[in-house]
Amino acid sequence: MRISTSGSHLSALSMMQQLQSAIDRTQQQLSTGRRLLSPADDPIAAARTVEMRESLSRLDQFDRNGEVARNRLNYEETALVSVNDALQRIRELAIQGNNDTQSPQSRSLIAAELRERVDQLVQIANQRDGSGRYLFAGNRDSTAPVSRQGNAFAYAGDQGQRLIQIGADRQIPDGDSGAAIFFQIKDGNGTFSSSAANGNTGTGVVSVNSVMDQSQYDRDSYTVRFTASDSYDVLDSGGAIVSSNSFASGDSIAFSGIRFTIDGAPAAGDEFNIEPSRNVDMFSNVLNLANILEQPVSSDAERAGLHNGVNAALQNLDQAIDNILTVRTQVGTRLSAIDSQVDSNASFRLNLETSISGIEELDYAEAISRLSIQATTLEAAQQSFIRTQGLSLFNFL
Repeated sequence: MRISTSGSHLSALSMMQQLQSAIDRTQQQLSTGRRLLSPADDPIAAARTVEMRESLSRLDQFDRNGEVARNRLNYEETALVSVNDALQRIRELAIQGNNDTQSPQSRSLIAAELRERVDQLVQIANQRDGSGRYLFAGNRDSTAPVSRQGNAFAYAGDQGQRLIQIGADRQIPDGDSGAAIFFQIKDGNGTFSSSAANGNTGTGVVSVNSVMDQSQYDRDSYTVRFTASDSYDVLDSGGAIVSSNSFASGDSIAFSGIRFTIDGAPAAGDEFNIEPSRNVDMFSNVLNLANILEQPVSSDAERAGLHNGVNAALQNLDQAIDNILTVRTQVGTRLSAIDSQVDSNASFRLNLETSISGIEELDYAEAISRLSIQATTLEAAQQSFIRTQGLSLFNFL
């Protein structure tokens, strides 16, 4: 096969240019520390790194979301602690006011503090987070959730919960509705409530009540009517007599799976009402307690009315405190879930970064060795070209 001199020169120059280009690429890799200088170097690997970097970006967004949720939940936790402290103080005042040694003046002072506590609770319910959004308004977080018109309280928010994405498959609520915290508190013991009728003339006071068998309680309304100081009838909501029995102070009255105790001496005709628990709001309960303590107490019957009213308010307070503790537990669980998810995201991020590093980062030892071989090869090619380019048949004529 004949090879022209110009063809030989061009072929040699092309080969040396390829070797020089390979050296330049290796030098760029060494200076940048990257194995892939462009997607063309390894299209499949480049596509994988793009996907993994997108995953890293999503993880960063999840962590930012988690931080937003954590900050808002911390605000809520602080507010709930304040609510709990206020309710505990209100409970102390209720017990203090229920003491027979209190004078009308001292009860009036207690009632005045209770009214201040109502204003405090409304203020807490209308607290905002760090970005100016109302904590307990649900999704309507630009509207103050609790308003007061005289002795009535209204909720202007909704019962929605904003879910924030903190992981690929995990969302978490960043708050709670004020309706569930402040307005949907079951009165009585949470199943039924017991109260004395306003017209009672005896000294009967409802104390302990409980559910013995939930399956037997039919959620009907009942009236315990004393036919004499030592006997009573139990009537259902239709007026039918369910049971009749004798009575002595401190006896437990039981029927339909429930039980409650009456202390003191009810008079003939006195009635005690048993009704299924219904939702009451925290603010009205405290305000009603203040009103009860301001009522005049000049007879044994009025004193019994005071004790019945305060006892009912105390039960409602205990329900409110339990509700706050339940919500605080939920908030704590969410905060723990955020921490757990952040740790999980960090582990996933480390795996992704390690994978990206294995694909993109340069093996310096291999690159330096390759550069040495490429330089030696180029030098040999150049020397060979120098020696062959001067060869000619005319040198031997």
